[in-house]
Amino acid sequence: MERAVREATTGGPLVLDVRGRPGPPPLRFVRARDGGPPTLHLGDRPLTRARWHGGGCCRELHLRRLPGYRSPLPPPRAASMRDPAADWRHRCARRLEDSPHGPLHDGRWSLTARASFAPGIWTEDFVRDWPDTVLELLCGGGWHGVLPLRPLSPPGAPRVKAYRKHARDGSLAPVLLWWVSFLDGWLILDGHDRAVAALAEGTEPACVILARLPDESEWRRTADAVAEGHVERLSRLSERPAGPGTERQRAALERGYTDALATLPYDEAPTPLWPPADDA
Repeated sequence: MERAVREATTGGPLVLDVRGRPGPPPLRFVRARDGGPPTLHLGDRPLTRARWHGGGCCRELHLRRLPGYRSPLPPPRAASMRDPAADWRHRCARRLEDSPHGPLHDGRWSLTARASFAPGIWTEDFVRDWPDTVLELLCGGGWHGVLPLRPLSPPGAPRVKAYRKHARDGSLAPVLLWWVSFLDGWLILDGHDRAVAALAEGTEPACVILARLPDESEWRRTADAVAEGHVERLSRLSERPAGPGTERQRAALERGYTDALATLPYDEAPTPLWPPADDA
């Protein structure tokens, strides 16, 4: 497989510019013809069935996960987990590029290391039921939880017990999550047992987050609109009497403008929905 171009960033995510993979990718969300929720597919096999319940924006997503999910990453070796110099973003990137079961397709992607989450993400919003669950999608806020794609092993399962020792030693490999925009939440792509092990040891699992980023043409259009608005606000500010208050507002506007431009290329983009395979 062709390697994605790595974009240089300073202290930020690992950014992949994937080319030569027009899609659809093996692991993808497929758009429903009847206006229902999208479903997750791996190749020709559906991995979820779903339906909306309720009206308005605060609907419930009734979801059933089906067997057949395959992780795009091989299990990490104990020696590799103990390597203090390991950069798991790069390791996940290489393995996702080589995998026949992953979600990568043409465009920009980020892989970000994350060690902490908002309260509740790995407790009440971590789905432990299988196969059925109900996700409450809040108005304007999505769901904001973590969804496994296979049944969770018990904390005493042999592999989980081995991972629990790594969790105690601080050498547990991170869980690979995929951020999905229409859920405003994450799917576990790899590391179900590692997530169980970390939680059983009383800690949140360290994670690597895979997310789709806007293409350059998209974020540059947004940057042009932001710049236009910034010029308008500065123009209105220039009509006010000069003084310390006006200068403080001008400095605040400049800081906000600079910060907004700096984050635009790395803001999470919507998760693509692909047409059904037999769509004409």
